[in-house]
Amino acid sequence: MELVVAVTGASGAIYAKRFLEVAQPPHCRHLHLVVSETGLRLLSHELGLDAPQQLLASSTLASCVYSNDDLLAPIASGSAHWDAMVVVPCSAGTLGRIASGVSDSLITRAADVALKERRPLILVLRETPLSQIHLRNMLTLAEAGAVILPASPAFYNSPGSIADLVDFIVQRMCDALGWKVELCPRWGGGPL
Repeated sequence: MELVVAVTGASGAIYAKRFLEVAQPPHCRHLHLVVSETGLRLLSHELGLDAPQQLLASSTLASCVYSNDDLLAPIASGSAHWDAMVVVPCSAGTLGRIASGVSDSLITRAADVALKERRPLILVLRETPLSQIHLRNMLTLAEAGAVILPASPAFYNSPGSIADLVDFIVQRMCDALGWKVELCPRWGGGPL
């Protein structure tokens, strides 16, 4: 799979970092990474990273890193072949621009391409509480084919650390992409 990953300015850079650690062969063969300006500040503040390339430090994938203002990047065109896009974390502002069809950055343009080309688009929203505007934007995008995946971890698996909570969300992201990944226990049913 050739994958586009975008990091925006919502809190939750740890989700992006962990997802990129998991996005390895055989699931992913090539990665395109875009980080918004606010996402860059988030990486620095939350993870102590100075550049988006540092997110790929543990990756063995062939990868390209683009500036969010590079609207001439290959991923901005529907004629370029890539398979899916994940926005993690996805700010409510980015979600709103995507829902409105505003392609004013590489992230929003690539998301627009994903929707118009019917490619998987997974938006890991990291916002709470949600306003009616957020909910309408999520519904608009879900109706257009996007997967809205709020960063809301479960607790039935008795997480013992922040890493366990993060792995739950990353596993759900992988599930949405059709990847067979087991990062944490799954619900087995039975009485609670």
